Amino acid sequence: MSLPGLLPCPSIETERLLLRAHRLDDFDAYTSMWADETVTRHIGGKPFSREMSWTRFLRYAGHWPVMGFGFWAIEEKETGRFIGEAGFHELRRELEPAIEGTPEMGWTLVPDMHGRGYASEALSVLIEWGERHFARQDFVCLIDHGNLASIRLAQKFGFRKEVDSAYHGAPLGIYRRPARRE
Repeated sequence: MSLPGLLPCPSIETERLLLRAHRLDDFDAYTSMWADETVTRHIGGKPFSREMSWTRFLRYAGHWPVMGFGFWAIEEKETGRFIGEAGFHELRRELEPAIEGTPEMGWTLVPDMHGRGYASEALSVLIEWGERHFARQDFVCLIDHGNLASIRLAQKFGFRKEVDSAYHGAPLGIYRRPARRE
């Protein structure tokens, strides 16, 4: 993965969302999101402690200055409320087949925001950003086999299951979105 330079997290606006850097005042809402069994059912299988959420929160903040990309906090413009996060990361996962060096996308919304089209709205602009930033690289995402909503969303944006795998003993699919060739 070539890095085009270290960038701060840019803000991106859509009709209903502001995608922006995580802020310290997001942390309580962030902790609540990751403590919710509905959120973690397909991501690790159990709610996160406050400490685990803090580690994850800092990991996403640190991605931007180190890697030049990362996750955005998703804010609902109408209310100013933190409602989730989405973006790209490089986690150097111990996974077969290896995906290291390939931008990995992920997304999570608080449960009461599911089914409103917010994830689709966010992914649409993030994929555009990624296509410019990563210059003709495929994207991957890891999705638990039972997470049908995320599988449908990934497929909507051109991800196709490449292979079944497992991460920390949990079965999942590795989905790949081929780079646009221009």
